[in-house]
Amino acid sequence: MTKKNNLPLIAIVFSLFIFSCSNSNKFKIEKGKVGKITTKTKMLELYSIFKNDSIVKNLSEGAQGDNYFQEDDEYFVYEKGGKLLLTIMPKEQLDSTSTIKSIEIHDPRFKTESGINLNSSFSEINANNNINRIESTFSSATLFIDDLNTTIAIDKEELGLKEFSTQKVTLEQIPDLAKMKSFIVWFH
Repeated sequence: MTKKNNLPLIAIVFSLFIFSCSNSNKFKIEKGKVGKITTKTKMLELYSIFKNDSIVKNLSEGAQGDNYFQEDDEYFVYEKGGKLLLTIMPKEQLDSTSTIKSIEIHDPRFKTESGINLNSSFSEINANNNINRIESTFSSATLFIDDLNTTIAIDKEELGLKEFSTQKVTLEQIPDLAKMKSFIVWFH
């Protein structure tokens, strides 16, 4: 008699387990993978992957266009409620069969196996990843993490440096509490 009563309970627990596993994979970042998007995903597949969300396209005008400053198509993925999740750029412009060039992460729920997300501090990033090199731009320092094929930009204000200088930045100069400005996963 108790076995029959436990069956619905076991089914509910199993369903919750499956749902939590699939939900955690929805926001997992790995090399060549962001959630359900992989290096083989084509732009036209985004609509089925994000069928419960909204995708807004900002297409370049190609060689025929007047907007010389926009080189790449951009696909903005918003969840219900209007929160921006991702900015996705295709390898080939104006081609729905193109695979993906890069994905910029805008939501802290997306995280790596080691827990690195948009809200992570430099000390968390440095402790859990091998930073291969740092490049300095006018306004930020960009960390290259080859194990994940990602770049993480940290604003020079976080480093205590003047903006609009190309002063070389070393790992030792970056404060432990410095926050990231952008988090991009590359698919090449």
